Amino acid sequence: MILISDTPIDIQACIDSVQSERAGAIDVFIGTVRNHNKSKAVVRLEFETYDVMAVKKMTELANEARKRWDIEKVAMVHRKGVLDIGDVAVVIAVSTPHRAASFEACQWLIDTLKQVVPIWKKEIYEDGQEWLEAHP
Repeated sequence: MILISDTPIDIQACIDSVQSERAGAIDVFIGTVRNHNKSKAVVRLEFETYDVMAVKKMTELANEARKRWDIEKVAMVHRKGVLDIGDVAVVIAVSTPHRAASFEACQWLIDTLKQVVPIWKKEIYEDGQEWLEAHP
């Protein structure tokens, strides 16, 4: 399951999609919208994506992760559009035979997704707004 969604992410569906009888571990990263950043009060976020390229890049990341770790299955779902405080912005789930690989792969996937996938984030503050460099 790799997709860009304009509706709320079903976390359980992401977890279910990586279930495997061979897996002894499932690691899940859930990124949520927080109410502050850089000492500013955040009101909401707006994500824009180049959907086709984003899914292509996410698929490439999943394939690269499979080369690096003994992965059974990967799920990556990212929201687009307007998200309120507390909303889930991204879910990554990875199943592996052993936990260490699951943790490592999941962290690599979210870190690399933020660097290379064409998803742009605008923070809306109480006193303005700002497009953020996705990954400083």
